[in-house]
Amino acid sequence: MVSIDVQNAYVDFPIFDAKTRSLKKKVLGKVGGKIGTESKVPIIEALQDITLSLREGDRVGLVGHNGAGKSTLLRLLSGIYEPTRGLARVEGKVAPVFDLGVGMDPEISGYENIMIRGLFLGMTRKQMEKRVDDIAEFTELGDYLQMPLRTYSTGMRVRLALGVVTTIDPEILILDEGIGAVDAAFLNKARDRLVDLVNRSGMLVFASHADDLLLELCTTAIWMDEGRMKMRGGLREVLTAYKGRDPFENISAEAAQRIEAAPAVQGGE
Repeated sequence: MVSIDVQNAYVDFPIFDAKTRSLKKKVLGKVGGKIGTESKVPIIEALQDITLSLREGDRVGLVGHNGAGKSTLLRLLSGIYEPTRGLARVEGKVAPVFDLGVGMDPEISGYENIMIRGLFLGMTRKQMEKRVDDIAEFTELGDYLQMPLRTYSTGMRVRLALGVVTTIDPEILILDEGIGAVDAAFLNKARDRLVDLVNRSGMLVFASHADDLLLELCTTAIWMDEGRMKMRGGLREVLTAYKGRDPFENISAEAAQRIEAAPAVQGGE
């Protein structure tokens, strides 16, 4: 049974030799949270007092402005970061997808990158060999798959990466949005595969600024602000509070009913 349990967890990053405020601001913008002032060494308080319990079947969206701590929380939940204080326990095979381009080599072909990216995400070579033809067909890249990745446009690279990511079978899928570089027609095609990927996953945590993707993939949400969980609960409730408007205005009654019927995120205050 897959599960994630976090209790009163903090993630701090000490900044050594931070001689200028601009340096501290630059780092802060990447990890979220705020700058601690009590220590002689500047501390980025990226996450503060996070308590959260996730179980199989949870589909959780993370919302918040850039630098709010969403990406740091994803890395904590995936086991990449250990808490400075508190506890974080992850049970299950994690597939962390933070950057669609990670694990891809610009000097080798698209076909070779399909294999490397799949291995990076925890698949075996035999599993990837069975998926190559399906991925190639999905990407619509044709003969470009025989060319070095450095010849690809950004959109073509995203197509290739999406093709690989959406064929994996994760127990815990940790997803950071990064699919905006493809054209609208291909994105609509990719959504069906993303939905199928989520359905195959035991658990999903998805950080995104896109209401439509959150509504399609998630049922509950967490609002992050300055490294803290400002609000958690049903997706509609959290998005309405964060956005200042009802995100259900443009979706079907069936979709709204499915989302509202889902259980709330568990966790202490």
